[in-house]
Amino acid sequence: MMDGINKLESLHQMNSLDLVFILAVLFSFGVLATFARWAMRQLAEVAEPAARLKILRLIPLVRLGLVLVALVLITPFFMEPSFKNIMTLLASAGVLLAFVFKDYGSSLAAGLVAVLENTYQVGDWIEIDGAYGEVRRINPRAVHIVTSEDNEIIIPHYQMWSKKISNATSGNRTLLCVADFYLDPNHDGQDVIKLLKQVAETSLYRNPESKVSVVVKEQPWGSHYKIKAYVNESREQFAFITDLTVRGKRSLLQKRIMFALAIPSVLLQK
Repeated sequence: MMDGINKLESLHQMNSLDLVFILAVLFSFGVLATFARWAMRQLAEVAEPAARLKILRLIPLVRLGLVLVALVLITPFFMEPSFKNIMTLLASAGVLLAFVFKDYGSSLAAGLVAVLENTYQVGDWIEIDGAYGEVRRINPRAVHIVTSEDNEIIIPHYQMWSKKISNATSGNRTLLCVADFYLDPNHDGQDVIKLLKQVAETSLYRNPESKVSVVVKEQPWGSHYKIKAYVNESREQFAFITDLTVRGKRSLLQKRIMFALAIPSVLLQK
């Protein structure tokens, strides 16, 4: 850092008037930035709905522009704006930016790898670091997914270097759905398997070319059944699971098959 400072020529010795001017510039531009933000927010409120978000998106750019203008005005008070000084500052700024944006560069490289290897693509349903949703956009820096609650989550590509990525579709329209049932152990297992298979096979959401399977595992509190079937369209996975759950529950109750009664902490250990 001292070498960089020594390379700067003609560093100015500031007097009290220079300091007052610099403080006045910073204060004035701070007030101006605050007013600009307030004015643009007011303008966005009275603008047409289609233009509201566009105006709000300009606020950070306007504030950044004001900061740059303020820096241009006060820089001559610190040093002589010679070519050598400017090039030295630009080189120092480049080193600083390279350090600050190292994760950004890592995201760009990971994004290229994701595209070349088809790690995920638009339309896939993926889970990264606990976030599960449909891939809507793949930008150079990040992947945009939308969850079942219609929340958009932006995940930098560099997460793929250290996080586990689960891709439920891998370019296919269909995916495997699972519906869970927790039953009292006093029943005929073969009858329950047959009933749950029939529920899945008659669902309008099921991919007709796929098979239905039912697996069961005995637990201390009862019997845990899982219907596994492929949905016809990946976006209908939650509607498919709901259909299996509601219709399966109704069919089981009609057969007087009781559900297990267990405290939630026990069910979490399934």
